[in-house]
Amino acid sequence: MSAVTEPAAPRAAVELRPRAMVAIAITSLAGVFAFLWPLFVSPDSALAHSGDAPLVFAAILVGVLAVVLAEVSEGGLDTKAVAMLGVLSAVGAALRPLGAGTAGLETVFFLLILAGRVFGPGFGFVLGATTLAASAMITAGVGPWLPFQMLAAAWVGLGAGLLPRARGRAEVLMLCGYGVLTGLLYGAALNFSFWPFTIQGEESLAFVAGAPVADNLTRFLAFTLATSLGWDLVRALTNAVLIAITGRPVLASLRRAARRASFAPR
Repeated sequence: MSAVTEPAAPRAAVELRPRAMVAIAITSLAGVFAFLWPLFVSPDSALAHSGDAPLVFAAILVGVLAVVLAEVSEGGLDTKAVAMLGVLSAVGAALRPLGAGTAGLETVFFLLILAGRVFGPGFGFVLGATTLAASAMITAGVGPWLPFQMLAAAWVGLGAGLLPRARGRAEVLMLCGYGVLTGLLYGAALNFSFWPFTIQGEESLAFVAGAPVADNLTRFLAFTLATSLGWDLVRALTNAVLIAITGRPVLASLRRAARRASFAPR
């Protein structure tokens, strides 16, 4: 009597092998340093007074993102996953100009969150980076800020894939809350990528090289409240509203596509 063979478990859209996970971890650490290094630089450092510092760290981020994307794709992406990634990146790139950040209105992050939720953290990380890159090509938004935007969006997609299990209304509410949180954090991260180099002369808002970390964070908080909190709140609200309206049907459609492609939908 022949033994019954169990069907193979469906695979993830992007298989995160140990080397790929290490690459993402190293890239994330490098990204955190690229965002936060001004807090720890000494006042006599050349970087503390160099307008080229953002360009240096943007170039570093381009390099590490290229490495991690290559590592994730090597053996972890098949043709179906590449096709899904291409379609969703194109849709996200087309959606972004509809808001283009006007008054904080961003129409791309809800799709990153929903896709990362269904296809997993590896797919979400890659999708965040490729969507922002494709959008920048379409809208002529290429500049030293782009690598920071790509990494921050990649973190949004990665985090969505790491959220705990839930279904139905609880899942949509959880994703709405995540959309609010990431909308605020994305804005804060992008602010920090340029704040030390653009605000001069206003003591309560400007970065001071070598000052205690707590003092600079207090100045940054004052800067954010004075300049961009309204935009960040609109982004967070846009994420929550779009996820609340489209969450259940889009999640169902993406999970159906994942099953047809023999992925393991989350």
